[in-house]
Amino acid sequence: MALPVLICDDSSFARKAMARSLPDEWDVDISYAVNGEEAIAQIEAGKGDVMFLDLNMPVMDGYQTMEIIRKRDLPTMVIVVSGDVQVEARKRMMAMGAIDFIRKPIDNSKLSSILTKYGIYTGESSAKKRAEDESVNTGDSIAEKLDAFREIANVAMGRAGENLAKLLNTFVELPIPNISIVHANELSMMLTNIDNEQQVSAVSKGFVSPSIKGEALIIFNDADVTAIQKVLGADKYQQELAEIEAVMDVSNIIIGACLNALSDQLQVIFTHNTPILLGVHCDINDIVDNNISRWEKVLVIEIAYSVSSGNINFELLLVIPDRDIDAAFSRLLGAQRSAEQVIPARDTIG
Repeated sequence: MALPVLICDDSSFARKAMARSLPDEWDVDISYAVNGEEAIAQIEAGKGDVMFLDLNMPVMDGYQTMEIIRKRDLPTMVIVVSGDVQVEARKRMMAMGAIDFIRKPIDNSKLSSILTKYGIYTGESSAKKRAEDESVNTGDSIAEKLDAFREIANVAMGRAGENLAKLLNTFVELPIPNISIVHANELSMMLTNIDNEQQVSAVSKGFVSPSIKGEALIIFNDADVTAIQKVLGADKYQQELAEIEAVMDVSNIIIGACLNALSDQLQVIFTHNTPILLGVHCDINDIVDNNISRWEKVLVIEIAYSVSSGNINFELLLVIPDRDIDAAFSRLLGAQRSAEQVIPARDTIG
């Protein structure tokens, strides 16, 4: 009899990737949920003896879902599959009853090892069955592309959050990335955590490969710079220098980790310049307009980081010109096929 398996993730792209990562010989009946609320209903309906659970989701996230599972003593074995790889995230979920924790993108051999370890998969039986169509993304629609970019941004965001958590010695709240295609002059209006009247400091780093180029832009308001200095223990007697050092240290960690994660997922080698301090105590419109205006229309990945223990909030923008969207999506699909076939593929600078 097929084992009821539930995949809970708000990203269609991630659900499909998870389903394809399961061992082909595993006799399972797969169902899907787009948030924790749907997952709880599926488990109560007997469709989730084993659940693969994402953490960052709307409506009900992974932490809230796990808390309900524990309180109601629901019959499911939970394996967390997340881009948030902070040590604290793992500790929290394991303490609430998850049996294991896998980072995205999924390592198929590690997944099989975990399933075997807990006696969930023995390497026997027939091909898996699907409760609904979760076929591979074709990229025929903008919505599919944006969903895919949101998922790779999730992974990039998680790696950067892990590094930031180590630097600040605290837990970093990770949001759901905001993905959109906008005219370059609309960028400053879409920033969620920064008031246009606030003074800001910003750092930029360009990246390029033969087929994909873009700009990473990280923006702090003045209050956040002060809070970061306090957490880092910056020298209060060298105020101006300390501000710049704090901004550059955090920016290097966040931008570097994000670009490395994008590079890995797209299987492309980015050449990037040295981070540039765009300004301190500047107007946000000047910062954005002066640096992104060379492109008319852009894909924007906006990530609003939050460190509640230090009352720190700042924005990361990954901006790619719209003409490179199809190339990036093609690279992503190619990388995914390569991972499934265990064949490496890299886009190198000639």
